[in-house]
Amino acid sequence: MDSLEQSSRRQFLTSLAAVAGVAVGPTLTVGQSYSAAPTFPVSCNSYSWVTFYGRQNKTWMADPDASLTEYAKAGFTAYEPAFTSADEVKKLLPYLAKYKLSMPSLYVNSTLHKADEAQQSIESVLAIAEAAKPAGTRIFVTNPSPIKWGSTDDKSDADLLEQAKNLDRLGAELQKRGITLAYHTHAPEHRQAAREFHHMLLATDHKNVSLCLDAHWVYRGSGNSQVALFDVVKLYGKRIVELHIRQSKEGIWQETFSNGDIDYQRLANYLTAQNVRPLLVLEQCLEANSPNTMGPVEAHKQDLMYTRSVLGSLLK
Repeated sequence: MDSLEQSSRRQFLTSLAAVAGVAVGPTLTVGQSYSAAPTFPVSCNSYSWVTFYGRQNKTWMADPDASLTEYAKAGFTAYEPAFTSADEVKKLLPYLAKYKLSMPSLYVNSTLHKADEAQQSIESVLAIAEAAKPAGTRIFVTNPSPIKWGSTDDKSDADLLEQAKNLDRLGAELQKRGITLAYHTHAPEHRQAAREFHHMLLATDHKNVSLCLDAHWVYRGSGNSQVALFDVVKLYGKRIVELHIRQSKEGIWQETFSNGDIDYQRLANYLTAQNVRPLLVLEQCLEANSPNTMGPVEAHKQDLMYTRSVLGSLLK
């Protein structure tokens, strides 16, 4: 993880704290129905907005009304936030109702390779699931934490065995609640012959653990390899329930989703042929040397237009 990624991660955690710190806002009383958009063809992860706001020296969700006004102005009717606690969910739901945003999926942190921490992580995620009931969220995305963010330390075989066991257990518990667990990766899971990535899918029951394919992290983590990306799609395509969408040119993340290093048309064609229709979630983040020509609203408007053009077959 380079310095900008570390900085963006800090901004992301700060944005979570901002949501958690909201003291006054719209209310959603116990038993009240959650009002949101009825359909959610294309969603967007909060992290891309964190990076755009960070570039402007602003904090995403420091002012929920201002942030979500811009989010809705970009044309989205669905949102994928990240949570670290059930309280954060309870504070966000009224804002989602206010701006008519559905929450078909959400991202949760987890530490599953350590037996003494895994139970606490599982309990935290299940508490989040309970809090998210009013939103009807059906997909929980998690990327089990590495040994240390930003380091090159790899998990041992014992760590991987423990993590897979706990990932499967978490997925089984969420399945009982009508929620699909989608396993997500960044670059570290694709080191060392991608042993962590493959073991998480091969050692878990497909009924309990699905895949959130973050196409660009698979591509980058494999040494900027489309061969590796499409091999992953061929191996595990039927388990893909969500697609995180990001593009680069010459290895650098772009401001907008467009033509670039990854052939998304090929990806869409393959998934369509396999009758796989994942939830589409934009995550066109910024990093060092990303172009700087527009703000978040205009950039995400362009993202949506290109997504519908190139990935339209996945929306039918």
